[in-house]
Amino acid sequence: MSPPDGRGQGRGGHRGRPARPTGRPSAGPARQRVRRPGPAQPVEPAVDVHDPDGVRLQKVLAHAGVGSRRACEALIAAGRVTVDGHVVTELGVRVDPTTAVITVDGVRLQLDESRTYLALNKPRGVLSTMEDPQGRPCLADLLGDRGERLFHVGRLDADTEGLLLLTNDGELAHRLQHPSYGVRKTYLAEVEGRVSKDVGRRLRAGVDLEDGPVAVDSFRVVDAAGGRTLVEVVLHEGRKHVVRRLLAEVGHPVTRLVRTEVGPVRLGDLRPGSTRPLTRAELSALLLDTGL
Repeated sequence: MSPPDGRGQGRGGHRGRPARPTGRPSAGPARQRVRRPGPAQPVEPAVDVHDPDGVRLQKVLAHAGVGSRRACEALIAAGRVTVDGHVVTELGVRVDPTTAVITVDGVRLQLDESRTYLALNKPRGVLSTMEDPQGRPCLADLLGDRGERLFHVGRLDADTEGLLLLTNDGELAHRLQHPSYGVRKTYLAEVEGRVSKDVGRRLRAGVDLEDGPVAVDSFRVVDAAGGRTLVEVVLHEGRKHVVRRLLAEVGHPVTRLVRTEVGPVRLGDLRPGSTRPLTRAELSALLLDTGL
């Protein structure tokens, strides 16, 4: 096979010497010019996402904390940014940050600066409400003087500890709580007695409660010692006291209950009574899980 520049075996069999033209050039493939590779050219988006009245895409990314303006330009040129589902590699594209759905490496950006998304480690004894007429400890006591009005995603009863999400995004909160979206919640429960293998089978098959049957998504024994067992329960139901009622129904009353995960968000080492903003990856996964 001849190398791309067209040099090869010339007339008379002399290797490496260009062959002299013998007449009118042939129209065959051997005489076609091969374009040498050059700098990558911007690829036109399959759909025109440019908004002439918008903001330059690299500026939107930088403002969202993705990186410096130059780093964001490199991400765009590398084809790692999408706008409304379409890869954009042109640096001149402008978008409306209030309506555009923008992802970087598949992670969606939340560009509405008025939205707040927090993870809270609720301590035992605190009510899942922003105020209590009886003056008992509630969520507002943990949040301090925040300017925005936040509400909690679901509830944890006063005796249950762990992860609670707080936001002012009503649509996301609604979808996270609705069982049809299947967002899983993970709990660690300390229960009385030794738990047999049959308990997990019964819980996965479904247990009849007074308000209808409930089945867990998964169940496993984490540890057992001294007449107590630590189990992990995963389910997407949001009924009141559902984990406590389920475990009591199968003969293992709960002595301590901690929620450790909501969808992709983990409690981790967040201290009791403390909050932290959700990471960009956590929020993107929540939006994806709930179809937003």
